[in-house]
Amino acid sequence: MEFASENEVAAAGQHVSALTEALNQVIFGQEELVELVLTGVLSRGHILLEGLPGLGKTELVKGLSKTLRLDTKRIQFTPDLLPGDITGNPVLQEVDGRREFVFQPGPLFTHIVLADEINRASPKTQSALLEAMQERRVTVLGKTHDLPQPFFVLATQNPIELEGTYPLPEAQLDRFLFKLEVTRNRVDTLEKIVSHRELGAEPEVNPIMDADELAQVLALVRRIYLPDVVANYIARLVDATHPETSSASRHIRYGASPRAALSLASAAKARALMNGRINASFEDVRFVAPAVLRHRIVLEYHARVEGVTPNEVVRSILDEIPGQSAATPKVMNTP
Repeated sequence: MEFASENEVAAAGQHVSALTEALNQVIFGQEELVELVLTGVLSRGHILLEGLPGLGKTELVKGLSKTLRLDTKRIQFTPDLLPGDITGNPVLQEVDGRREFVFQPGPLFTHIVLADEINRASPKTQSALLEAMQERRVTVLGKTHDLPQPFFVLATQNPIELEGTYPLPEAQLDRFLFKLEVTRNRVDTLEKIVSHRELGAEPEVNPIMDADELAQVLALVRRIYLPDVVANYIARLVDATHPETSSASRHIRYGASPRAALSLASAAKARALMNGRINASFEDVRFVAPAVLRHRIVLEYHARVEGVTPNEVVRSILDEIPGQSAATPKVMNTP
């Protein structure tokens, strides 16, 4: 595989900078959140946004779809939503003089799916997303239907402490590249929102890229160089999330899967491109690690009782595991 050149990365970086600037005008005071959302998209991953209602999660996703000129459908998850309501159902129709079942695609058949308040749907309906998120296809009555490309699920959820919610199972959480926490706004940000927003009015966003341009950038991300020492660092980080492998792992019951390691590598490459670099670095991995790992580790009961959070465990692992291992070369080679 031919690695990305500096000229290619610089050209793509201009598009990404324009996307970043546009999304920062959609949601104020959340620059790191915007950077992580774009990193997730450039990694071809699905993103789970968690936060209290009214913090701008849905507006951010809608703004992203406008800037990328991608088809978007919104699914409002409710307790009575059925799997067929999102995947689609066969409908009995008359075809060439015969009556037969014809598949009618559901709202999953789009580029960006806004799964709003995903944890308000029943586990049966949540599980209907598993095949779509992993394999970009759905199977209904034994027939498989491919989804449009690119395909992203950007889901929002309220904290599980709120009434009327169903915690997402670990198998589905593992399908999300990132879990991002949307925090409340500072006073100066609230003042800006009050001065520049009207209740019920959506912010205007200009298109930045189309599907073809996005496809070129996504292909370029895959060509970003991942040095062996960075790959080794990723492997050691994921290994440290398992019991008896680090001091912080005493709080962990189950650690991250190999999918987490692949997610770290993809996200590190995407962030390198966003910063105009042709190779991923230790700093890229450290930046995306909390978003990749926080939802992939299951804490022991005693840790939850003591108030230990996944974020604290991930930070402890990052502090403990050095970027450079004594067993790896000291020189980071570039292509």
